[in-house]
Amino acid sequence: MKTIFVLFDSLNRDALGCYGGTGIATPNFDRFAERCVTFDRHYAGSLPCMPARRDLHSGRLNFMHRSWGPLEPYDNSFAQIMKRKGVYTHLITDHLHYFEDGGHGFHTKFSSYDYIRGQEYDPWVPMVAPPLDMIAEKFDQRHYNVKKPSKRLQHAINRTEMQQEQDMPGPRCFASAFDFLDRNRMADNWFLMLECFDPHEPFHAADRFKELYATGYQGSILDWPHYDRVAENPEEMTEIRANYAALVAMCDDYFGKLLDYMDEHHMWDDTCVVLSTDHGFLLSEHGWWGKIRMPYYEEISHIPLMIHHPDFKNRAGERRLSLTQTGDLMPTFLDFYGLNIPGEVRARSLLPLLEKDVRQRDVAAFGVFSGPIGVTDGEWVLYHYPPDILADGLVEYTLAPAHMAVPFDAEELRTARLAPPFDFTKGIPLLAIDALRGVPRPPGNDGKGFEDLGTRLYNVINDPKQEITVEDAGHQARLTRLLLGELAAHDTPPEVYRWYGLTQ
Repeated sequence: MKTIFVLFDSLNRDALGCYGGTGIATPNFDRFAERCVTFDRHYAGSLPCMPARRDLHSGRLNFMHRSWGPLEPYDNSFAQIMKRKGVYTHLITDHLHYFEDGGHGFHTKFSSYDYIRGQEYDPWVPMVAPPLDMIAEKFDQRHYNVKKPSKRLQHAINRTEMQQEQDMPGPRCFASAFDFLDRNRMADNWFLMLECFDPHEPFHAADRFKELYATGYQGSILDWPHYDRVAENPEEMTEIRANYAALVAMCDDYFGKLLDYMDEHHMWDDTCVVLSTDHGFLLSEHGWWGKIRMPYYEEISHIPLMIHHPDFKNRAGERRLSLTQTGDLMPTFLDFYGLNIPGEVRARSLLPLLEKDVRQRDVAAFGVFSGPIGVTDGEWVLYHYPPDILADGLVEYTLAPAHMAVPFDAEELRTARLAPPFDFTKGIPLLAIDALRGVPRPPGNDGKGFEDLGTRLYNVINDPKQEITVEDAGHQARLTRLLLGELAAHDTPPEVYRWYGLTQ
């Protein structure tokens, strides 16, 4: 068995033609849909980036126990299980968060990996005296503040090394993938994870794609909106959305080169190809840019998934309405290779769904540690908020205490005590650390917190844009019961129920 798993970041479902999108031409994503089974009710789990990847590796939700952080020593990892069982696993990624304090332990689970430098604020290009005046003139200062060293300034510096399209991280990721395939396509028993940070912000696409979506805007670069309410004027909003569209078009083009490679080398008969993302991104819908600060609207939580498996070529072009989640990919990958699924896994293999639509779960739950919890049955979606989102009482359970870019600080660590094992920690006790306010966990790490507060219910079949909040006590109670079942299945600690105002 051979597998190529292509994971884009922030690839909006509605941006793809095969999911009904009309604003961006995506001929290659659409072409792939003709070869595979497309999942129409696929949802995120833990949010955002690294929590989503922990779900992906471990096959279970993690946002109830801990915020953004590394892979834990007791976590199962599909890549490590494969490696130990003789499947060669290789990661190609330009995702800088793996190489911060709060992202370690993921890439090392693979047999080998290639880190492509330069995305976002990757500390890649060393420049002691950057041309601040030139940067300030080129980039809109609402998105790039050059008054002091910052993550966004580092990105502007990185872009000085991207003079040609082939210098950009996304194209370099695909070049690395073709190198791997040239070396290994004739071998068997391997798994390639090709992970592209694009089309995550900043929305920096090559000129030939930017020209396709030119708006006539003459101002400085607007391509990195803050996670905040929309404050730009209509012309500026259009420009930001066009920059995202150009980047999606670039992703589609390079994905098409992979499909061409598959065609040229007759790989469809012996190679699985899986395409997905970690979450979506609000592009002014609901009056917001970004993700996680607001309710996890469909644009954020409802994500694309397409799978080609050689054994199910006769199902090419079919679609599935069964409810699925990010974590389901972990047991699916193990199933591809006939490997046992660990008992700690709570996700479900999607292999049976490639043959036919089989109901495997009644509910998908998703959320951010210390934020609202989303729960859906595929028709109704409930965003459940705690009575007081600023209340104390939550606890971080971890053996790797690190936030996104820094370790837990001394004040947090002074609250640490030993907690008994959970049912997924393999008998290992954990550190229980009070979830203090004001520490750099998303979304508070940007100095802001959750907004647009309040529990709400939507019917996403009748109201796919979620414009009408529904008052229906029966559906809300039913979804809450389903949520409680998911919390129980994941051995959620008692204080989480109390904090959310739920009965355990």
